[in-house]
Amino acid sequence: MTALRLGTRASLLARTQAGDVADALTAAGVATELVPMTSHGDTTRASLASLGGTGVFAAALREALLAGECDAVVHSYKDLPTAPHPGLRVAATPARADHRDVLCAASPLAELREGARVGTGSPRRRAQLLAARPDLEVVDIRGNVDTRLAMVTDGELDGVVLAMAGLSRIGREEHVAETFEWPTAPAQGALAVEVRADDERTAELVAAVHDERTHLAVTIERAFLAELEAGCAAPVAATATVRFQRVSLRAVAYSLDGQRRHGSRVDDKLDDPAEIGVRAARALLDAGIRDWLA
Repeated sequence: MTALRLGTRASLLARTQAGDVADALTAAGVATELVPMTSHGDTTRASLASLGGTGVFAAALREALLAGECDAVVHSYKDLPTAPHPGLRVAATPARADHRDVLCAASPLAELREGARVGTGSPRRRAQLLAARPDLEVVDIRGNVDTRLAMVTDGELDGVVLAMAGLSRIGREEHVAETFEWPTAPAQGALAVEVRADDERTAELVAAVHDERTHLAVTIERAFLAELEAGCAAPVAATATVRFQRVSLRAVAYSLDGQRRHGSRVDDKLDDPAEIGVRAARALLDAGIRDWLA
């Protein structure tokens, strides 16, 4: 049988994530080979906001998939715009890794020096850091996980905030000084396996790695983001937990300086996942947070 060609970004984290999916497919009897490729987002140090949001990381993979250079692609789900891409569909959502943010530093956040320099490329994390410590100098950074960690070990920064999912996938957990319990970006820690919309055979094959509970949680979180029309880089957070056909959703919008925030919480039966996300978003919009997202 011809191996299923699985496209991935070429970074260590992306290849590791795709490798995990490939291993799971192989264990399910689906022969798989990785097809690494580089996106524009991987080759520039410009901020995500100036690039138009995290969708820049998905563009090259999607072009290759539509061109037939691979059969499926693996994305970090939070990198995908909420609008469907013509000709493509997400056919599988593997089980989610730890979605939480962590501080990589010599000490926890409360123990960092006055005016400490902490790096992040996320407006949402910037707002959350400043909400906790208004004295911080939050530095906009880019680069892969090891590049960001080196900014701390080399003394350029006092700390960086990263996702636990990424650190654990590439074995860098020893750098963690603190794990934050605040809500995170919609779909953080989750992966999406995307295929061509008309490719039923590949969709059936990759369904072997699908996790329905993760899929439901991500559907809720992304419906929240879509209703806000806020974009992937907006200072908003949404984390859904699905258990026994019930959902608990924590959603928060922040001002960029972290000094204003408004939250919405939904605990309900899981009848219509998307409707739950929409309901949380409308509660925030009714509270007047639209100007915070500009």
